[in-house]
Amino acid sequence: MARKISKSEAEWKDDLSPEQYRILRKKGTEPAFSGAWCDHKDPGSYICVACGQSLFDSDTKYDSGSGWPSFYQPASEDAVETEEDRSLGRVRTEVLCSRCDSHLGHVFEDGPNPTGLRYCINSAALDFEEDAE
Repeated sequence: MARKISKSEAEWKDDLSPEQYRILRKKGTEPAFSGAWCDHKDPGSYICVACGQSLFDSDTKYDSGSGWPSFYQPASEDAVETEEDRSLGRVRTEVLCSRCDSHLGHVFEDGPNPTGLRYCINSAALDFEEDAE
């Protein structure tokens, strides 16, 4: 795992758009079916918009019908971290970038094989790097 990135809230506000800041640093979400990467199908890597760490590979992306980009596993075992989220009066599992602790979305146990997981990720938390040809 890469070394942790630590910035002040003022630095995060300067580095991120207002929407990105609201989602990544204040644990917000974007409306379903509104994100740039929801229907994206090109081969490559989805990276953290805040720190550039590789989070998910396009070959693990699938159409969950949820309205957010969905993946059945992270790019590597240590790309993301999870923690319990009780913010909506129920227990969910929050997904965070392991390098900068940015909120990415949530993971659910209703995904496809081989993992059975659905990493439901905000497009605003992601950037995309195409595979080199």
